[in-house]
Amino acid sequence: MANYLASIFGTEADKVNCSFYYKIGACRHGDRCSRKHVKPSYSQTILLPNLYQNPAYDPKNKMNASQLQNHFDAFYEDFWCEMCKFGEIEEVVVCDNNNDHLIGNVYARFKYEDSAQKACDALNSRWYAARPIYCELSPVTDFREACCRLNSGEGCVRGGFCNFIHRKNPSDELDRELELSTKKWLRMRGRDERSVSRSPSPEPTRKRY
Repeated sequence: MANYLASIFGTEADKVNCSFYYKIGACRHGDRCSRKHVKPSYSQTILLPNLYQNPAYDPKNKMNASQLQNHFDAFYEDFWCEMCKFGEIEEVVVCDNNNDHLIGNVYARFKYEDSAQKACDALNSRWYAARPIYCELSPVTDFREACCRLNSGEGCVRGGFCNFIHRKNPSDELDRELELSTKKWLRMRGRDERSVSRSPSPEPTRKRY
C-alpha cells in the first residue's frame, strides 16, 4: 500500500495531494483547494509569485511589441544576475499567464538546494519595483510537466487563462549573452559553489524601465 501511495503522489490519481500544486507550484483554488498543498522543506527551485509586472496587461499600456520585449529582457537580465549571487542557476521561468494564481510568477531552479534556500531566506526581506518580495521553495523540478504543451506551435485556446505555465522567453540575443557571461563567471569561480562570494556575479547591462 505504501509503495502504491508513493507511486501516485502528486498525480491526478492522488485524491489527497493536489497534482496542480505538485506540478506547477500554484493552484487556481489556492487555500480553498480540497486537496493538500504540501510545501517542500527543501528544493532546488524557488517561486516568487506576481514578481514580474507585465505592462502588456496594463489597460493604459502604450508600448509596442518591441518595447514590451525590451522591458521584459531588462527584467529577466536583472533577475538572472541577482540570482547568480546565491549560486549556480540552471533555469529561470517567467509566467506569461493572466490568471490570478500564475500572473507574473517567476521561478528560479538552482543547481544546489542550499543555493535555493539562501535565495529564499534573503529575498523575503527584499523589495522590487516598490513592492515587497514574497519567495517560497517550490516543488517544481521539471518544467516540461509544468508548461503548457500547446503554447508553442498552433497555440493554446485558453490563452493567458490556461492553468499550465505559458512561458515568457527572453530574446535570443539576451539568452546568448547570459549563457556566455554565466560560463565566464563559472570559470572564474572554478565551479566551486563555496567560492560564490569570491567573484562578482554577472552584471545587468540593459536599461530598466
